[in-house]
Amino acid sequence: MELRSLRYFVAVAEELHFGRAATRLHMSQPPLSRAIKQLEADVGALLFTRSPAGVALTPVGTVLLEEARALLDHADRVHVRVSAAAGATTLTVGILGDGTDPGVTRLAAAYRRRHPGIDVRIRDTDLTDPTCGLRAGLVDVALTRAPFDETALTVRALRTDPVGVVLRADDPLARRDRLRLAELSARRWFQFPQGTDPSWQSYWNGGRPREGPVVRAVQECLQAVLWNGTVGLAPLGHDLPAELAVVPLLDMAPSRVVVVWNEGDANPLIRSFVEIATAAYRH
Repeated sequence: MELRSLRYFVAVAEELHFGRAATRLHMSQPPLSRAIKQLEADVGALLFTRSPAGVALTPVGTVLLEEARALLDHADRVHVRVSAAAGATTLTVGILGDGTDPGVTRLAAAYRRRHPGIDVRIRDTDLTDPTCGLRAGLVDVALTRAPFDETALTVRALRTDPVGVVLRADDPLARRDRLRLAELSARRWFQFPQGTDPSWQSYWNGGRPREGPVVRAVQECLQAVLWNGTVGLAPLGHDLPAELAVVPLLDMAPSRVVVVWNEGDANPLIRSFVEIATAAYRH
């Protein structure tokens, strides 16, 4: 059994859906299905029961999942030790936004346990670069939010967060339980500097052109709301000062937390980081 086939199998076993597993693996579904059928032929038993509702592990598949995870973990440790011996002992991670996210906390703890000898360097990024310096070669991998131009990048979704509008606590709309974007059409919205990724700017402006003050950082966004009554958007669940309130938006697409790296980068430290991040954000 090849490691690639086992990685395909683990993805299907964790997603319990060929379509979602194919998306996670950045491949189309037909070759993934063929690879699983070939693996079943190699094993000599069915690994999944298939139905219109999805797939489920067979008893043989359950055993293989446990063994495959252990084998893949060991293979990653081998790659990391070899890379460390060759001098590749540093991983630079770009982070956008709230470093107190419990997903980040779990990821950091799990990565330290798996790779205690690796020096992880963190580069905190402002809101003008959603790829956190990845395109400029400043980081190896980024924890950020989509959408942005994904050309030559590989992106894996970790979580989706509902989004709300940030208002001053004394704003009449702050007393509402929920709002729609149309109810904010007359307000000024914060803007990012010229040259910022257009899809990133469009998302945080609710999908249409807006006017308002230019900001670069989260605190600047919050201060623009506090001082000028500017409309800001933020994922729900973030702590805000008492002077501010957040109201859920009914028609705003959720914000996707993603891990992203340069397409074709085979650094085993990155691959291990992505797998650990996927598990850490699943809880």
